[in-house]
Amino acid sequence: MNSVKAGLIRQYKASFDMLRQAVERCPDDLWLEGTHPRNTWRIAYHAAYYTHLYLAQNSKSFEPWSKHRKDCVILWNNPKVEEPYAKREVLDYIDYIVDLMPNAVENLNLEAKSSGYSWYPNVPKIEHQFVNLRHIQGHVGQLSELLMARGIEIDWAG
Repeated sequence: MNSVKAGLIRQYKASFDMLRQAVERCPDDLWLEGTHPRNTWRIAYHAAYYTHLYLAQNSKSFEPWSKHRKDCVILWNNPKVEEPYAKREVLDYIDYIVDLMPNAVENLNLEAKSSGYSWYPNVPKIEHQFVNLRHIQGHVGQLSELLMARGIEIDWAG
């Protein structure tokens, strides 16, 4: 399993590098744009939060970031309007996750039959990690498209 975990760590680092670029290169006005709840800042925070959440073995062992605000992660229905996180705050959160990520991956039981999250029933932990990578990259793609519409590109992290 060590080679699998090493591969996951590399892919998470690359994904967070691309998310970081999307946040760093986002113009201030675009950061606040979007129809609630799909504001640019909220998409970026949502991507970081759920990736962090799913790096825990299960929902009970997850410890949220100290500056987490519950409704800021919701991109559906009609959550409470929240004060936007500043780009610097989201970048700090990304750094926080990148720092803890290698140890979190090393501590995962990838052979567990359960994802550890009730909303992912019948998904083994290893597959759940692939879902997590697809999730962050899906949102990096969204952010990248918003930036490209402004003539701004992010670099592929390999």
